[in-house]
Parts: sequence; C-alpha cells; structure tokens
Amino acid sequence: MIRWSVLVLAVALSARVEAQDSSLVSPPPIRSVGLSLADALQQARANSPAYRQVLNDASPARWGVRSAYASLLPSVIASSDFGYTGSGATNLGGGLIRPTSPFLTSGYSLGLQWQLSGAKLNAPKQQQALERATEEDISAAGTSLTAEISTQYLTTLQAGAQVAVARQQVRRNEEFLALAKARHQVGQATLLDVRQAEVTKGTSDVALLRAVQSESEAKLDLLRRMGVELPVPIEQIFLSDSFPVTAPAFQLDTLLALSDRQNPALRSLRAREHAAGVDVSAAKTEFFPSLSVRAGWSGFTQQYTNEDLLMSEALSGAQSNAADCQYNNAIRTGLSLGGETANCYAASGLVDGGGALLDPVAQQLHSSNASFPFSYTGQPFGASLTVSLPIFTGLGRSLRLSQARAQEDDVAEEVRARRLQVRTDVHARYLALQTAYQAIGVQGRSREAAQDQLRLARDRYRLGAGTALEVSDAQTAVQRAEGDYVNAVYDYHKAIAALEAAVGRPLR
Repeated sequence: MIRWSVLVLAVALSARVEAQDSSLVSPPPIRSVGLSLADALQQARANSPAYRQVLNDASPARWGVRSAYASLLPSVIASSDFGYTGSGATNLGGGLIRPTSPFLTSGYSLGLQWQLSGAKLNAPKQQQALERATEEDISAAGTSLTAEISTQYLTTLQAGAQVAVARQQVRRNEEFLALAKARHQVGQATLLDVRQAEVTKGTSDVALLRAVQSESEAKLDLLRRMGVELPVPIEQIFLSDSFPVTAPAFQLDTLLALSDRQNPALRSLRAREHAAGVDVSAAKTEFFPSLSVRAGWSGFTQQYTNEDLLMSEALSGAQSNAADCQYNNAIRTGLSLGGETANCYAASGLVDGGGALLDPVAQQLHSSNASFPFSYTGQPFGASLTVSLPIFTGLGRSLRLSQARAQEDDVAEEVRARRLQVRTDVHARYLALQTAYQAIGVQGRSREAAQDQLRLARDRYRLGAGTALEVSDAQTAVQRAEGDYVNAVYDYHKAIAALEAAVGRPLR
C-alpha cells in the first residue's frame, strides 16, 4: 500500500510539472545592474577605442579648411639673429696686412609675404570636400559601431535565453530522476532506469554550467566592444531590453533607394570623388600665372670687442687726413689760392701735434661702437611685386594633371563598385531576413512537436508502456528544439541589425 502511495505521488508530481508552461522564460536571478541597448550604444560612442580613433580625424579636417582659407592671407615673418666673428687679418694687397678685431653682430627683419595662385584659390574647396569625406567616415564608423554593439547585445541575450533552456532541461531531468526513483521503489522500474536518469541529469547540469559560462563570456565581450571595464561582478549584470518578433514589412525597392542616399561608406566615397574633381581643377590652374608680393623692414648692429684696435685705426685714419690737409694747405699757400684750413689737426679730430684723438671724437667712436645687441641701424623699407608664368617645366604640370584625372576616374569607379556592393548587401540581407522570419515559424512548430513527443513519452513511462531511454531521448529532443527556436529568433533580430548596417540607418 505504501509503495502504491509513493507511485501515485510521483505520477501527480510529474503531471504537475508537465502542466507547467514549458516556455523559455525563467525567473531571472537576483541582479543589480541593468543595461539597455540605448545605454550600451551611448557608452560605446563615448568609450570605444576604435570609434574614438576615427573621431580624432575630425579636428585635423576642420583645421585643414581653416588653414586653406588662412593661406589666402599675407604671411607675416619676424626674425632676429645674433653672431660673433673672431679676430683675424685682412690682406689689403701689396704685402699690406691689417689685423681685424673680433666683433658681435645682431639683426632683425620684419616682412610680409603674399602669394596667390590657382592652387591656393582651390585649396578651400579641396579641404571642404575632404572634411565632408571625414564626416562621412565618422558616420560610417558610427553605423558600424551600432551594428557591432547591437549584434553583440543580441548575442548576449541569445546566450541568456540558452541558459533558460538549459535550466528548464535541468528541471525536467530532476523530475524525471524523482519519477524513476519512485517507480523503482514500488518495483515498477529497474535500477537501470534510475542510473539512466542520473546520467541524463548530470549531462544537463554540465550543459547548464557551459551555458552560463557562454553568457558570461558574451557579456564580457559586449563590455569590451563598448570600451568599458567590468563595473560589478559579471553575474550582477543583466540586459534589460527585449525584442518582439514581428513580420518584416520592408520593401526591397525602398531599402535600395535608402541605401543609395544613406549608406555612409558610399557617401564618403562620393565626397572623395568630389575632392578628386577639385584636384583636377587645381592641377589645371598650374598653367596660369601666379602672383607674389613681398615687403619688409630690417636693421643690424656691429660692435667691435677690441676698442683699442678700433681707436688705433681711427687715429691712423685721422692722422692721414691731417697730413692730406697740411699738404693741401701748402699747395694753396704756394699758389696763393687761399682757403687754407686753419688747424688741420682739429679738423681731423686730433689734438695738437696729432698724437691722439680729441676726447669728443673718441667718445663718439665709443658710443657708436656700443650698439650690440639692440641699437639697430635701420635699413630702408623694401617691397616687390612678382608675376611669374612658367613656360616650360619639363612636362611636370601635364603629368600632375594626368595623375589628378586618373585619380578622379579611379575614385569614380570605386564609387560605382561600392554602390554595387551596397545594393548586393542590402538585397542579400533582405533575403536573409525573410528566411530568418520563416525559420522562426518552422522551429516553433518543431518545438511544439518535441514538447508533444515528451508528454507522450512521459505518459507511456508512467503507465509502464515506455522506457526511461524514450523519455531521455524525448527530453533531449525538446532541449534541442527549444535551443534551435532561440537561435532562430535571435538570428532574425541579427538579420535586421545587418540590414540596417547595409542600408546605413535604423529601420525600426
């Protein structure tokens, strides 16, 4: 009587488990940090190393435009120099050698320079086209990042759903083991059935551990792609978004038209095609004249460090002047011409007798020599205007024009190739989306059939008409069917993400 009571209890317990909903939803464990897809994308745009590298190209592109406009303005150049020349000797010819004093030099120059050519006039257009291309590159990187994070987010959700499938299988195997033990106790099953149920449960336990490990790895990979460190223990992170399955209502013609206008990679190449056209225009301007204007001011200083040598040379020069003055006086006196210099020594800056320079003259020489480093002697203002027209440059201009045209043609072909590739990708991913949606229906029916098969196998086993192996096989089939259904659902969502990446904009 007791054995029959145990059997009835086991049968009732099995029936209650079977009556439960065998859907893939299971109570989530206690978690503390929820992460939505919007939050993941926001953090990825702020922290992803690869995306930030592309963002760094924006600033040089903006400065390229500013520099191109600034090149149309005059350049202002200021310079200053300081120098030293050691002592030496000057050969004056005829065996006359005069020693020279070391001296210090300094100078400055301030100038304006303005050049105007066809290349400079076209430079702003070129840089603006390159800036637009850079902006489109950044947009393309953003689209790729969105697709990458969205796909990994879905992969992580998929791994979590597979954990739920594995937990459901563990629960089934626990109840199957309890049923096998109960039937064994009342003599309705052999010990072999119990051992079979234990092996089956052990296999499901290992599968659950591996499913949890796969989910943790998927979370870690998601955080890596986002560019952030793990903020809390991995088991405390859960993904808060869910994605319903709806029949795709996209029209292929509409998607193709959108991709022509919105695909960032295609837009970037078109911007570069425009830049290549501007390069051709710039190459043509090399056949036209160019204009150059220069203007500037300058000054210099020179100071002898050996003033004794400077004074000696000045004294020698003054004495020579005094001798010439005395000779002129003698000639004028002899010819009665008049106009003699009263004091040749004083007129030449010498004291009486010519043995030394007058103090004012010596002081003036000292003051004029003390000019280093900033007592500049200014030079006259100078300006020039030059118009140049190269007549023959070794066919260099023709070569550059030919290269620019070839580059323009290459980029045009690259645009055409990219457009074909984009349209092919959109079409293929549209077909993949249709296939993924149809696969959900097929896998759903397979899951229902596997669940019916498991119910029948359990009923047969409870009534003694079936074997433990049949139940085990049916449970394995259910787990496989539920796992395949999960994969079909998330393959559908990933197909939408791939289609959005090909088109270049969100579609839902």
